[in-house]
Amino acid sequence: MRAPKETSETFLERVWSWLHRTFPERQIYIRSDGRVQFFTFGPSLQATLAGLALIFLGWVAFATVNVVFKDRIIAAKDHRFQQMQSAYENRLADLQISYDDLNGALVGAEDKFKATADALTAKQNAISGFLSRKTQVEASVGAHGPEIPASASVYQAGPADTGVAADSVGFTGVAADSDDAADSSLAVMPGPVAPQPRVEKPRKASMLDGAWSRIEKFASALLDRRGPSPMQISAAYAQHPALSELAAQTARVAALGNAETQMMGQTEVALDGDVGLLRSVVKSTGINPDQFLHQAQTSDGVGGPEIPLDQVHMDGADPKFSDAYLRASAVLDELNNLSSEVAHIPLTTPVAGAAFDRSSGFGARVDPFTGHYAFHPGVDFAGPWGAAVTATAPGKVVFAGNRGGYGNMVEIDHGFGIHTRYGHLSKITVALGATVGKGSVVGRLGSTGRSTGPHVHYEVWYDDKVRNPNSFIEAGRHVL
Repeated sequence: MRAPKETSETFLERVWSWLHRTFPERQIYIRSDGRVQFFTFGPSLQATLAGLALIFLGWVAFATVNVVFKDRIIAAKDHRFQQMQSAYENRLADLQISYDDLNGALVGAEDKFKATADALTAKQNAISGFLSRKTQVEASVGAHGPEIPASASVYQAGPADTGVAADSVGFTGVAADSDDAADSSLAVMPGPVAPQPRVEKPRKASMLDGAWSRIEKFASALLDRRGPSPMQISAAYAQHPALSELAAQTARVAALGNAETQMMGQTEVALDGDVGLLRSVVKSTGINPDQFLHQAQTSDGVGGPEIPLDQVHMDGADPKFSDAYLRASAVLDELNNLSSEVAHIPLTTPVAGAAFDRSSGFGARVDPFTGHYAFHPGVDFAGPWGAAVTATAPGKVVFAGNRGGYGNMVEIDHGFGIHTRYGHLSKITVALGATVGKGSVVGRLGSTGRSTGPHVHYEVWYDDKVRNPNSFIEAGRHVL
């Protein structure tokens, strides 16, 4: 075998022989001004120049290809990038849709729960204020009128029953009395109202004038909102048990709200029974309850536009509860007014105790002085001389002095067309124009005037007609 050195020399000799054959020595002659010059190019120089030329031509070809196909290469890269970006965006869109469905279901559930809880809060506030008013009315009835059984106290739950905080709310949209201002938030729904007689100048525009337009805008905004479909919400509920639990709690709170509505209805029935009891008391005295109430209202001075209850709603409460609350409030107001008016009816005797006897009744009797039949316009109560004679109802003294056969007499105007008279007094202890309360001493029992012995002559007048005091006293015995 040949040695590596000999092989290397043979290869170089072959290359060198190939260069001489391919690039033989060449001379370039240049003639200028009769002079001739020549340049000799050997095989090595020619090979170097040929290599440089090939490199240059290769670079030119590469640059040409890049220039010509640049747009296609860039387009291919952009296409691959767009494919990757599209796949990423599609995946992100799927995740966003899932998130939107879940978020929509969660927001819807939270809104429903909040609306239900707010409605329950409004009901609790209304009931709390209603019970407070009811307590005041019952205390007022117990203080100056016949006692009412606690039949109306069918509702005992308060704001603490459900854990929902009761915030104070005020009236919106309707002017109200101060007693009602803390009960609820009421607003008048737009609707045709019967024309009212005008007795004053037309009023200026109120806050209610633009209420309907604002309601329409709000409803349009709600309808324009795009939310998840019911199927999407159902799927979100199925995937997330917490939403189902929230829906169950919402249903529980809504059930509590329905119970509040039923209790308000029961309260209305109980209060209506109390009103019926007071009306029966008035009727048992011989006074027409409707006529008495009408006379009381006209004497107090009431009025205002008539707005049907179906056009009034409570903010945050459903229509059924609003209707039940308004009806119960109306009955409570009727009970309050009726009890205040019944308090002016004399339902007791002017004297009390075992020392007093009813010596003469109301109606026809034999006159003790003439022995003939005559009409006795009152009831006589005999008793010890100088015993206290008290007013049977609050009122104002319109007469205090001597009046013929009555002797020393006190007459009290109790309002609503009711008067009482106390005759044959030995002493008068009140002055003309004085305001007296029920049980106030107006005089001392005696025998002045047309009298045969110490007693008090007691009369009751209503609507300028003398009435039988026994009817009033018996009516008072059933309720006092």
